[in-house]
Amino acid sequence: MQETRLPTNSSIREKDFTFLWQGKPLEEVREHGVGFAIKSRLLGFIVLPTEGSARIIKLQLHTAAGMVSLINTYAPTLTSSTEAKDELCDDLGLTLRDIPQQEPVFLLGFFNARVGSDHSSWPSCLGQYGFGKMNESEQHLLEFCYCHDLCITNSFFDTKPQH
Repeated sequence: MQETRLPTNSSIREKDFTFLWQGKPLEEVREHGVGFAIKSRLLGFIVLPTEGSARIIKLQLHTAAGMVSLINTYAPTLTSSTEAKDELCDDLGLTLRDIPQQEPVFLLGFFNARVGSDHSSWPSCLGQYGFGKMNESEQHLLEFCYCHDLCITNSFFDTKPQH
């Protein structure tokens, strides 16, 4: 992952990619932001983000099968307040609510959560290949996934332990 500092709510075109980014205004401490790097030839197939926050950006992509929503998220760190974590969940819930039920959604990002292995407690959200012990952020993430009918896909297939 490469961190890039760009102006708030900007897009920059560089060679074959266009970078779409949202974050805090220049006058604030810019400790987080989210974005997408899009192949420039795909720009005609996307609906550019018009809203979001320093932690959530949504992009819609026209495909042969219909519209698909991609949401990139950067969650508060483990040391952040419960209020900050709840605020992200509320904002993310509002973002998901605006997407038609039949439209596929891919929720991407860094959730600062360690996936546990308790598949039996979260069978619709957590696959059989979860790893480690659950931390407070993971509990938050699993509850969010359960409420919004989402799953943590990388827990549904076997990977090498280092991944």
